[in-house]
Amino acid sequence: MLNALNHVAIAVPDLAAAVAKYRDQLGARVSEPQDVPDHGVTVVFVDVGNTKIELLHPLGENSPIAKFLDKNPDGGVHHLCFEVDDVQSASDGLAGQGVRVLGGGAPKIGAHGKPVVFLHPKDFCATLIELEEA
Repeated sequence: MLNALNHVAIAVPDLAAAVAKYRDQLGARVSEPQDVPDHGVTVVFVDVGNTKIELLHPLGENSPIAKFLDKNPDGGVHHLCFEVDDVQSASDGLAGQGVRVLGGGAPKIGAHGKPVVFLHPKDFCATLIELEEA
């Protein structure tokens, strides 16, 4: 089912400072910030060659990332994103196996403009999993 690791998402309390660390200290290529209102985040992608790091910052008070940062004020790993051929088929198949697909299993459009779903962390070793259609 899984094709590749698309990105590791890290929630950050200060997006500009996080970008500076990856760009200036590690020499990574970083994208421009992009608001993703449907997910309540501003994202920056850090290109590390074989995958990406997604820096997540809250977009508004009701952002799930704001809630994450309330519990983890220094930030931290938020989720892993894997590519799949067909996100709806993957979602349906996993739900049929008892996996909790968040949001009722209906894909939303993610930061890459592709359909995504999230899988409950309690079903995957306390790790939030995002599936993105390749």
